[in-house]
Amino acid sequence: MSFAQYPSLADRSVFITGGGSGIGAAMVSAFAAQGARVAFVDIDEPSALKLIESLAEVRHQPLFLPCDLTDLRALQTAMTVASEKIGPFGALVNNAANDQRQAADEVSEADWDRAIAVNLKHQFFAAQQARRGMREWGGGSIINFSSTAFLLGIANLSVYSAAKAAVIGMTKSLAREFGPDNVRVNAILPGAVITERQRRLWMTEDDVKAVVARQCLAQILQADEIARMALFLAADDSRMITKQTFVVDAGIS
Repeated sequence: MSFAQYPSLADRSVFITGGGSGIGAAMVSAFAAQGARVAFVDIDEPSALKLIESLAEVRHQPLFLPCDLTDLRALQTAMTVASEKIGPFGALVNNAANDQRQAADEVSEADWDRAIAVNLKHQFFAAQQARRGMREWGGGSIINFSSTAFLLGIANLSVYSAAKAAVIGMTKSLAREFGPDNVRVNAILPGAVITERQRRLWMTEDDVKAVVARQCLAQILQADEIARMALFLAADDSRMITKQTFVVDAGIS
C-alpha cells in the first residue's frame, strides 16, 4: 500500500507527548518521514533512544526530551526547550496516556489523581502553552487523544474512561476559544490498537482474536493507522476542520 505525503508538513515543527513507544512512536516516525521537525517527550528513555536510532535516514533527526508529564513544570520546560531548538510548533499531539487496569472498588483518591494527571491534565496545560506560540506563528493544530474505551464501557477502566470522555469536552471548548487565533483543536479516539505493551501486559492471542472478531473490519488495528489520522489533522489539508472527534477503531464502537 502507498499512503499520502503532505507537503505542508515538511519542516513543520511538531511536539508529541508519549512518543517513545506504541502509538506515540508510530507518530514520531510518521511525522519524521514527512520531513517534519519533531520533538517528543517520554519517561521511557531506552525506548525513545532506540526509536531515534531507527530514524537515522530522516530529513530532521527527532529531538527527545525525557519528561514526566505529571510534573507540569517539567513539561512546560521541555516545551520551551523544544520550541527553541526546532522552532515554534505548528502542531501539538497530546498522545501520552496510561490505560492501567484497576477494579473500581480498589481505586483510591491517589489513584484517581494519578490517572487524571497522566490521561487528561497535561493535555490542557500543553495546549495552553502551545497556543501562545501558535498565535504568534499565525495558527496551528492541536490534536488531543481520547479513546473509544469510554464509548464501549470497559470494566476496570473507569477512571481512564472518565478522563478520556473529558478530553472530548475539553477539545470542543478549546476549539471555540482558540479559533480566533487560527488554532484548530481536534481529538482522535483510537480503538483496540494492539501494541507490544498490550500484548505484554493484558492480551493473549485469543484476546486479540476476540477483539478483531468484534470489529467491522477483521484486521488487527495497528498504531500506524492512528498516526496517519494525526498526519492529516496536522497538515494544511485539514485547515478548516476543528472541534471534531475522529474515531479510528475498525468499527468496534
